[in-house]
Amino acid sequence: MWTEEHRARALARAKQRKRYPSDMTDEEWALMEPLMPEAAKVGRRRSVDLREVVNAIRYLVRSGCEWRMLPRDFPPWQTVYWWFRRFVRRLLFGLIHDIALMLDRQRCGRAAVPTAGVLDSQSVKAPGAAQRGYDAGKKIGGRKRHIAVDADGRLLMVNLTPADIADSAGALKVLDALRQRWPWMKHLFADSAYDRAMLMDKAALLDFVVEVVRKLAQQHAFVPLPRRWVVERSFGWMMQWRRLVRDYEKRVDVSEQLIYVAMGSLIMQRLFDQY
Repeated sequence: MWTEEHRARALARAKQRKRYPSDMTDEEWALMEPLMPEAAKVGRRRSVDLREVVNAIRYLVRSGCEWRMLPRDFPPWQTVYWWFRRFVRRLLFGLIHDIALMLDRQRCGRAAVPTAGVLDSQSVKAPGAAQRGYDAGKKIGGRKRHIAVDADGRLLMVNLTPADIADSAGALKVLDALRQRWPWMKHLFADSAYDRAMLMDKAALLDFVVEVVRKLAQQHAFVPLPRRWVVERSFGWMMQWRRLVRDYEKRVDVSEQLIYVAMGSLIMQRLFDQY
């Protein structure tokens, strides 16, 4: 008969080894644990292990499975989803991502706060989205991800819109958010789709310098252009997380936080690689 002592020993053994590639290491959990919600002082005591909840969320984003198909190694999917919705309301995954980003920049010998970034967008199919659009250029119906990354490809900001919104229009909100979250940001690189009067006026108002990196003459195939290739690589990193290959979420805030789950996990894995 299993007792609480047996269960505690089994849980300790499970934590000593990574059951899945998406599971957190002890170093990653040490960074995240202080940011977790504190247990309530009244009412029923918390029985779920929040580390297992976060492991389940990372597994879902990495593997692309449904909530109801989470393995039985994790807490019940209803519990995991309840905690995920609570984390989304607290913008917790974005906070964890930004802290890991600054630590990783310092590890690489850079200033913690970035001063330069790269803008770009990506259209993905979104069959369950409440609001969808059709990107005539990419011939994709769904959502568009407008992102800004730093010079090494770390995600700085994301704005999700219907796919029919122009790149320059979707980037307006990104500029506002960048100025608030990363106040020392000065220089931005982008392709010719962002060379629009409205965007340039907005950038000048917010004290940004937007440098347009244009295609080479007679370019008909992919060529890694200076600065612009960095953001393309970031989209490639994002596509390694199968839940992000398409946008399955109905709500925009849920989809945004799943992106932060993926990119924050990548940064933390790289941050603690030395261990």
